[in-house]
Amino acid sequence: MAESGPIISKSQQDLEKLLDHFDRVYIDRKSENSPLARRLESLFPADKLEWVDSRPHPQIRGEMSSGEFARSKRQLYVTEFKGQFFKRCPGAKPGLACCNYFVLNWGQQCDMNCSYCYLQSFLNSPVLTLYSNLDQALEELRQLGKSLGEQSLRVGTGELVDSLSLDPLTLFSHELMAFFRDTPRWTLEFKTKSDFVHQFLDVPHEGNVIVSWSINPQAVVEREEQGTASLEQRLQAAELCLSRGLQIAFHIDPMIWHPEWKENYAALVDEVAARFRPGDLPYLSLGALRFQPEQKAMMRERFGMKSWVNQGEMWPGKDGKLRYPLELRQEMFNFVLNRFKEYSPEWKVFLCMESPETWLSTYTKAPQQVDSLAPLFDQGVSRQFRKALKRSQADTNSASG
Repeated sequence: MAESGPIISKSQQDLEKLLDHFDRVYIDRKSENSPLARRLESLFPADKLEWVDSRPHPQIRGEMSSGEFARSKRQLYVTEFKGQFFKRCPGAKPGLACCNYFVLNWGQQCDMNCSYCYLQSFLNSPVLTLYSNLDQALEELRQLGKSLGEQSLRVGTGELVDSLSLDPLTLFSHELMAFFRDTPRWTLEFKTKSDFVHQFLDVPHEGNVIVSWSINPQAVVEREEQGTASLEQRLQAAELCLSRGLQIAFHIDPMIWHPEWKENYAALVDEVAARFRPGDLPYLSLGALRFQPEQKAMMRERFGMKSWVNQGEMWPGKDGKLRYPLELRQEMFNFVLNRFKEYSPEWKVFLCMESPETWLSTYTKAPQQVDSLAPLFDQGVSRQFRKALKRSQADTNSASG
């Protein structure tokens, strides 16, 4: 019998996928001594690396073509970030009910290719960018923590980039988890559509780390979420994290209308309820497809009318985004919520980026009045955050002056 080859660990397989994915890696010379730049230099072959003094492809400005956007996902650029790393979730807008989610951005653009991705209309960078000065981001958090005192915060990293799809390359999860070990009153949430979790399973934590997945029926994954982990892979990763003492959560978001949506979302709820208990998840969110009007043309150009995201009837909402009619959103949310309730009334389900009207039609009360969800929607958290942010910024400006 022939000898089998060496067994490659899952974390090594994940890393090799990423090394193959990127065609070019540009590193800003100002970042060459950063831990991130040194790590990437040790991982990628020399013929993929290029040292630069400014952003690549300077001729590309403004709205990108479909081809330019697709290419941006395979080109990596490492540079310093000069702005504010930490801010409130974009859901904190007039007309929407906000769940007190705060975001820490350490890059922008995604290596995955979801048809509905809002980055298509939000970003105009021809490269996927990673920030080399994560230490400054953590210092920003540290100073804010001094101003917040004992106030708890829920902090996510998945606004402008998937939290974990690049983590085998960056290992940012290790640094973030180490920081949150010293800040046990805060919760760190990694939000992903990947199954890349093996690289941090052995990192110590204080029980305040949530690994969450955006999930959809497998039919939606196959049709609309190119380059992502399958539904089964995501659920298996969730089971593994749970077995290691990490918290987990799911976001059924965006729900996408299609002819068999009831059958497919019913099967999704059934699968989640069969594998997890309500007590396994601190919360579970629902959200419906939404996007900026200018994104519509690019979605049609890139994915055509066969894509379900291009088939639904959409109307402008109060926030300017195109959304399904209120009646359809209500029907979709109630369908999934009632399906969960058939299994147990203990599932803690909230609506993401939705109007008070939708909340009232789904729950008959505002989120602050739902006992299991009230802490997420405590308006006092936002007020304290705004005050603390002003204090920390004033202290920073004073120190730099």
